[in-house]
Amino acid sequence: MIKSLGIYIHVPFCKQKCVYCDFYSLPRREEDMDAYVSALERQLSQFSPLAAECTVTSIYFGGGTPSYLGPDRLCRLLRKVRTTFHTAYVAEITLEANPDSASEVQDLTALRRAGFNRLSLGMQSADDGELKALGRVHTMAQTRTAVEAARKAGFDNLSLDLIYGPPGQTPARWRDNLAAAMALHPEHLSCYGLKAEPGTPLYDRRETLPGDEAQAEMYLETVETLEARGWQQYEISNFARPGRESRHNLKYWTRQGYLGFGPGAHSYFQGRRFAWSRDLDAFLAGTPSLSEDQTLTRRDTVEEYLMLRLRLTQGLHPDHFEGLFGLDFSPFLPFLERCEAAGYAVRREGAWHLTPRGFLVSNQIIGELLDISRALNLD
Repeated sequence: MIKSLGIYIHVPFCKQKCVYCDFYSLPRREEDMDAYVSALERQLSQFSPLAAECTVTSIYFGGGTPSYLGPDRLCRLLRKVRTTFHTAYVAEITLEANPDSASEVQDLTALRRAGFNRLSLGMQSADDGELKALGRVHTMAQTRTAVEAARKAGFDNLSLDLIYGPPGQTPARWRDNLAAAMALHPEHLSCYGLKAEPGTPLYDRRETLPGDEAQAEMYLETVETLEARGWQQYEISNFARPGRESRHNLKYWTRQGYLGFGPGAHSYFQGRRFAWSRDLDAFLAGTPSLSEDQTLTRRDTVEEYLMLRLRLTQGLHPDHFEGLFGLDFSPFLPFLERCEAAGYAVRREGAWHLTPRGFLVSNQIIGELLDISRALNLD
């Protein structure tokens, strides 16, 4: 049986690091760009035999800011993926980009002709003051220019990233940001609540962030507003026009196989999870090492399934769970029924889904389900 596979290409270079970012990213180093592409090509070749029986159905260039590689290097990498792995003709091929690096119609046209068919722009905010406070290097005017250029270049699958809850933001200002994003008519919107991660500059001034109640208000209004305007929520933070869900990211949440390339990239393949160390110099030298490597046990797999399925609006289906694991789902029912009574979950067409209010407390709900699963005989 031919298995569907996702390919993730990590490009760690950024013009400057945002104050909230804890991903592996580094200041742009022009002198390393060509060497980095060559190192990625070597790593891709090494993994070709592993995926010989797979068909690549999604390719995702993330970062960092992949668009800073420029169209020539990006097209070169995409050709390498397609010649190294069996790639479906209709594969979803996504490029992440900052608006300041995706404004030239000529460059975007070259990428579109090479096969990139989905563009994800890091808009983050429509307010230039908020963008500056977040450490972003673009303006809202550049976001509008990038969207216009993308459409002229032939991109008909456009995603925008937004952040709610930056320092000092009010619900009214967030409504303005959301309205500005909708006015650009993207096919997909990702809306993330800002978290102050330890080790980031933002963490030292985390007291300036809106409180939990304000963020909850912004989130609930986001769900209601977007669904009323035709974007359907399919994951905690993600909304799409019908049929425009991110096929690549759905691989993560439905536990399909994917291989990640580049320092800091993660993979899940044949029951094994592994990640490359965050070490650019070692990667360029051809001596990357693994920072994580785990073969999942049956218990690990069950717990991941519960956790990831509840991120999705499709939720948990008892029959699917029992067929997949040969386990009785009934121990989970009393707790899920309590969640339903509290307005945190609903049972629809046989499956259990979290409501928007349930998503706000999903960590606690998932934690309780994991506690229940630990009482099951999974050895």
